[in-house]
Amino acid sequence: MTHILAIDQGTTSTRAIVFDADMRIKTSAQEEFPQHFPDSGWVEHDPADLWSTTVSTCKAAIEKAGLTAADIAAIGITNQRETTVVWDKTTGEPIYNAIVWQDRRTSEFCAELRAAGHDKTITAKSGLLADPYFSGTKLKWLLDNVDGARARAQAGELLFGTIDCYLIWKMTGGERHVTDATNAARTMLYDIHNGRWSQTICDLFDIPVQMLPEVLDCAADFGTAQADLLGHAIPILGVAGDQQAATVGQACFQPGMLKSTYGTGCFALLNTGETAVTSHNRLLTTIAYQLDGKVTYALEGSIFIAGAVVQWLRDGLKIIDGAPETQPLAEQADDNQNVILVPAFVGLGAPYWNAECRGAVFGLTRGTGPEEMARAALQSVGYQTRDLLEAMRADWQDGGASATLRVDGGMTASDWTMQFLSDILGAPVDRPEVLETTALGAAWLAGSRAGIYPDQAEFAKTWALERTFEPAMPDDERDVRYSAWKRAVQATIAAG
Repeated sequence: MTHILAIDQGTTSTRAIVFDADMRIKTSAQEEFPQHFPDSGWVEHDPADLWSTTVSTCKAAIEKAGLTAADIAAIGITNQRETTVVWDKTTGEPIYNAIVWQDRRTSEFCAELRAAGHDKTITAKSGLLADPYFSGTKLKWLLDNVDGARARAQAGELLFGTIDCYLIWKMTGGERHVTDATNAARTMLYDIHNGRWSQTICDLFDIPVQMLPEVLDCAADFGTAQADLLGHAIPILGVAGDQQAATVGQACFQPGMLKSTYGTGCFALLNTGETAVTSHNRLLTTIAYQLDGKVTYALEGSIFIAGAVVQWLRDGLKIIDGAPETQPLAEQADDNQNVILVPAFVGLGAPYWNAECRGAVFGLTRGTGPEEMARAALQSVGYQTRDLLEAMRADWQDGGASATLRVDGGMTASDWTMQFLSDILGAPVDRPEVLETTALGAAWLAGSRAGIYPDQAEFAKTWALERTFEPAMPDDERDVRYSAWKRAVQATIAAG
């Protein structure tokens, strides 16, 4: 029992990765699942898809490794955050589809909260903004709009959870209704300063506290996956939301360390240590991780559309068949065209937090083609990252934020994209040897709890650099390009 099974339940796919005793990837399995868009700005998942792909990928990864479930010491889970599920406490049946973090259906309610001044209370307690992104307003919508849901919740018949919580409940056969501090911190219902659900905010949303899960450390006893699931009972010992798991996997354990993950969205986290830094630039104050009862805080900037813009090129515009095609297209783009894509498909995240605006393209000419669109899509990720880092440096001027950005996620495999990121930031970008840092973080949390992986300090020493991208763009060109981006964003907001 020297292997760890990491479950990475993401927005567009579920992956299971088996790590060996040296924290190296042995095998993995991945399955995509459908996205549902029942209305403009609405995004849903069928919880049955999340569950079935979790089970099937776990079985496949273990089998591909030539192992059995009896060889797995523990399970670590990392998940898409803020996505909301409510299910029947007795049957386990969801009362509605999972409402995804990208969903904007509660925009009007959030506007009402801000107009009434409740946003200040929400931010003071949860560190978050009154935005549809977070779980709390999604939960309120479900209780308000599913027939009989609120009465059933008040009667103790319904349970709420983020995806980690839902998977744990299913894996343990309904024995454990638990989550970890990082996922709880993304609900808008959790007091990150006092480490408990906020009765004040729950009352504001008319949410019964009894339907909320118990909150544990990131490395803790979350229960045991039943033997009939994978063939042997396996303890679940590590849980963290995907961006916090990536922060752990990047070994960003010291205040000032900074990482950015490029998946469906892009999320930059700056470790601020024991200090919960209040943002004056519309960033989020959140929990980076919680170990041995001790909370480490972070400033976070969230971009809703990063890798999803490549999916849009594939599924929406149909100009590529797969993500690897974007780099050669971008390299062939006409340098005399400066096409700017603002991918506000579901609004803009940090530091703008505008739920109403929608995507826009600027600088189109008769000569604009797939090459220029691919380049603009990849560049949009770099521009949005710079927005985040500028806000972080303004918020934590005395904190000594690192000048180097550690990156991970699928998009970082593109050398072209990473070079543009370094160029537009004017700063080095470090790409690690292990790009699966989200899964690695979940695996380390579980493995350290199981006693087969090293402690925090020793784990940090194992972080290995694959390549550093150094800025090569002239300062004046960088300034001109970024100024054009900011004008494009303002025009997009004005049009919305």
